[in-house]
Amino acid sequence: MIEEGKPLFLQIAEQIEDSIVDGSLAEETQAPSTNELAAFYRINPATAAKGVAMLTDKGVIYKRRGIGMFVAEGAREVLRGERRAAFADRYIDPLILEARTLGLDATDLTALLTERAAQLTAEGKNPA
Repeated sequence: MIEEGKPLFLQIAEQIEDSIVDGSLAEETQAPSTNELAAFYRINPATAAKGVAMLTDKGVIYKRRGIGMFVAEGAREVLRGERRAAFADRYIDPLILEARTLGLDATDLTALLTERAAQLTAEGKNPA
């Protein structure tokens, strides 16, 4: 669960973000405390707090004084928007550039994507 070479606080933030995006941590529900995160991952509470602070700075979670941390309303869409943008930067832009190099236009690319999606579904590799 913990990756070598990536800061622990960042991994904590990403784990919480993943839970928000996949719906297992719903908006307006309580998020794990820094002490719970520290105990679960066997890390220093200050490290867990740094990951939580990243998410509060983003507005994804917020503190209810005396109660704990909660997932902000709209957090899921904010995170999904960030991930869509990162997905486009990392995968779609290079895909389009390579398609252009191969002489494929948007119609060709759409057909290829549709064909491959159907193939993966037929092979049972469709997680949806």
